[in-house]
Amino acid sequence: MLAALGFATIAVLLLLTMTKRASVLVALILLPVLAALIGGFAGDLGELILGGLSKVAPTGIMIAFAVLYFSLMVDAGLFDPLIRGLLRVAQGDPLRITVATAVLTLCVALDGDGASTFLITVSALLPVYKRLGMNPLVLSGVVCLGAGVMNMIPWGGPTVRAMAALKLDSSEVFNPVLPAMGFGVAWVLVASYLLGRRERIRLGALSPMGPATDVRKDEDEWDDREPAASTTAAAAESSRQATPPTADGQERQALRSPGDGPGTVRVPPLPRTWLNIFNLLLTIALVVCLIQEVLPLPVLFVLGFAIAVLVNHPTWEQQQELLDKHAKSVVLVTTMIFAAGVLTGILSGTKMIDEMAEAFVSVVPDSFGSHLPVAVAVTGMPLSLVFTPDAYYFGVLPVLAETANGFGTDPAEVARAAILGQMTTGFPLSPLTASTFILVGMSGVSLGEHQRFIFRWAFATTLVMTAGALVTGAFPL
Repeated sequence: MLAALGFATIAVLLLLTMTKRASVLVALILLPVLAALIGGFAGDLGELILGGLSKVAPTGIMIAFAVLYFSLMVDAGLFDPLIRGLLRVAQGDPLRITVATAVLTLCVALDGDGASTFLITVSALLPVYKRLGMNPLVLSGVVCLGAGVMNMIPWGGPTVRAMAALKLDSSEVFNPVLPAMGFGVAWVLVASYLLGRRERIRLGALSPMGPATDVRKDEDEWDDREPAASTTAAAAESSRQATPPTADGQERQALRSPGDGPGTVRVPPLPRTWLNIFNLLLTIALVVCLIQEVLPLPVLFVLGFAIAVLVNHPTWEQQQELLDKHAKSVVLVTTMIFAAGVLTGILSGTKMIDEMAEAFVSVVPDSFGSHLPVAVAVTGMPLSLVFTPDAYYFGVLPVLAETANGFGTDPAEVARAAILGQMTTGFPLSPLTASTFILVGMSGVSLGEHQRFIFRWAFATTLVMTAGALVTGAFPL
C-alpha cells in the first residue's frame, strides 16, 4: 500500500510538472500532503512536514545568502573579465561558449558539492548566454551533464554513501570506474559540442548574419558599460544603466552618502580597481573555505555576504536597494528548497520510501542475479527521480549487493555500477535534491523544461560510462 502510494506520488509529480499542469512549488507541497492523508497519516502531518523542513533548512539558508552574494559580485563586475575573455575566445560563437561551459563545470565540480558548482558556474555564465541570446536550457543542461559526471568523485555524496553502506573503501569502488568516468567526461564534451552546434544553427537562422556579427563592437560595449548583471531570470528584468564617461575617459560615479538631509557628510566611493581586487580575494577565500569545509556552508555564505555587502555597499540605503533588487530571486529559489523538504519529509517519515525500496528489490528475478551490476548501472539514473540518495544507497543498494553476492558477484561491482547513474548523472534532474532547484532557479528555467531538454543526454552519459566500465573490466556483463 505505502509503496504503491509513494510510486504514485512521484509519478503524478513528474507528470504534472513536465506537462506544466501545475507549478513545481504547488505540486511539491500538495501532492505529498494528499498522499499522507490517503495513507492515514493525518495526525502526524505537522510533525512529518516540520521534520522535512528542518533537514533542508540549512540548504535554504545557504542558498538565500549564496544567491545574494553572487548577485552582488556579478553586479560589482567580478565576473566581467571572465565574460569578456569568453566572448573574445568564442568570438560570438555559441558552440565555443557551450563547450567552455562544460569545461568550467568539470573544473568547478571538483569540490564535490553540487550546490556550490551551480552557484558559481551559472552566476558566471548566465550573463554571457543572455548577451548572445542563447537558450538558458543549454546552460542548465550542460552544467547538469558536467556536474553529474563529476559527482562520482570519492568525496562526492553518492560514492561516500555507497562505500559506507557496503563497508568498502575508494580503491574498491571508485578506482576501478575511473576509466569509465573518463569516458563520461569525453561524452560530456561531445554532448556540449552537439548542443552548441544546434544552438549556433538556431541563432544563425534567427539572424542571417550569424551569431558572430559585430562581436568586436559587442566587446567594446561590454568593456565600456557599468558592471551590472543578474544571476536569475527574475533579475533579468532589471535594466542596466551606464554611467556617462567624463572628459578624461573615466566613468563618473555618484558620491555615496550615509544618510540624507543638509549637512550630511559625503563619502567618496572606493576606487573600482581596489574594490574588484578585494571582491576577487574574498571570493577565492570563500571557495577555498568551501572546499576545505572550514565552517558549515550556510555559515560561510552568511559571513561572506555580510563582509561583501559592508565593503561594496557601506550605507543602509545601498544595502536596502541591493536586497530589494534581488529579493525576488531569493524567494523563487528558497521556496522551492522548502517545498522539496515537504516532499522528502513526508516520504521518509511515513516510511513510503523504505517500502518503495523493498518493492523495487522484490521484483528483481533471481535469474537476473549474475547480470545485476549492468541492470543497476542502466537503471540508476532514471531511479534518481524516484529515490533520494539515502533511500537508494542505504535501503536499496545493500539488498541488491547481497542478492548479487548470492550469485557469486562481488558486492563492490554493484556499488561501482550504482555510482554510474544513481544521483550522479541523475541528481541535477531529480526533484528530490535541493540543488536541482538551485540550478533551474538561477538559470531561469522550469524543472519540467529542464528535465525534458536534458534527460536523454544525461541517460546517454550513464550508458556511455556503463559501456566504458564493461570494456575496462570494472564489472562483467
